[in-house]
Amino acid sequence: MFEMARTFVEKNCGKPVARKKSITQANAHDLLVFNERGIYCPKADVYIDAWKPVKRCIITHGHADHSRYGHKLYLTHHTNIPIIKHRLGEIPVEGKDWGESFTINGVKFSLFPAGHIIGSAQVRVEYKGQVWVYGGDYKLEDDGISKPWEPVKCHTFITECTFGLPAFKWQPQQRVFEDINLWWNQNRQEGLTSVLFGYSLGKAQRLLKYLNGSIGTIYTHGAIENMTEVLRSIVDLPPTERITKDTKKADLIGNIVLAPPSAHGSTWMRKLVPYATASASGWMTFRGARRRRAIDKGFVLSDHCDWQGLLECIERTEASRIICMHGYSDIFSRYLTEIGYEASMENTEYASDEIEEESSPKKEVES
Repeated sequence: MFEMARTFVEKNCGKPVARKKSITQANAHDLLVFNERGIYCPKADVYIDAWKPVKRCIITHGHADHSRYGHKLYLTHHTNIPIIKHRLGEIPVEGKDWGESFTINGVKFSLFPAGHIIGSAQVRVEYKGQVWVYGGDYKLEDDGISKPWEPVKCHTFITECTFGLPAFKWQPQQRVFEDINLWWNQNRQEGLTSVLFGYSLGKAQRLLKYLNGSIGTIYTHGAIENMTEVLRSIVDLPPTERITKDTKKADLIGNIVLAPPSAHGSTWMRKLVPYATASASGWMTFRGARRRRAIDKGFVLSDHCDWQGLLECIERTEASRIICMHGYSDIFSRYLTEIGYEASMENTEYASDEIEEESSPKKEVES
């Protein structure tokens, strides 16, 4: 199937694809529709991961593009509450358990693990025998800190396509972390500080969980330390030391620093000289991504599914209709149509934690 997919992409990259009908033309039986505010359930008057303020919104996880400020009521999994409160302040929020059903205007909703980051959920929506599932952001591999993804059978599945190209093919995380710890140890022997970039929520804690603390001390940027403090009550994580104005450059030599990507190139980095840099992201699949970011080393580690993971998850939902959103939704939806699904695509305002707008992988896919 992988070679079939690669052939399909090579033949079809760059060809236009028809967009799904607008919301005003949506099928009367659609439980969820896409409008200017987000993903909407008209029968329940409820939004999911709305990108503009709404009366009532189900939140799948704590990343900023999915949990935005201004909703009058937030509904989310219990685990996600401290995360979104840390980001948004004191908001009106109701927590739900995994698999707990709650009915709004006759529509039954429930949350199931997405495996993306801690507290991330899929949303199951049922009305008069029709079942839809909004997958949110999700991944198949069990990372050891998030509740693993669970298949939820449905008629229609809404999927992300962040890494919806055959070129994206993840290695088992154990192998990636062996490489990361080897890189850190080599830098230590050369008298360098290792600076590893990862997003403050999710990726940073996944990295922290598997860093080998016997090599040295794990230091953190303030943004990562603040979020990690919130999550320590939820998941067991190794000890860290926050970098402050009192931290001396000599203290950092040979040790490792976890920092958000936004820190790269900032004046904050001066304290860390001499250092070697690395980024942990699915985008490190492409050589050009590392060059553009001026990163010394790239580790391919993503909190999203790769191409094969997306296909496997979709198959396990047993859905016949697939709606594709953000990422490579055009290519991915065309491939799904080619192999027999009723597939379409929708635009959203999500800017996923790993979407790199400037990336142009086509040449590298073909090389």
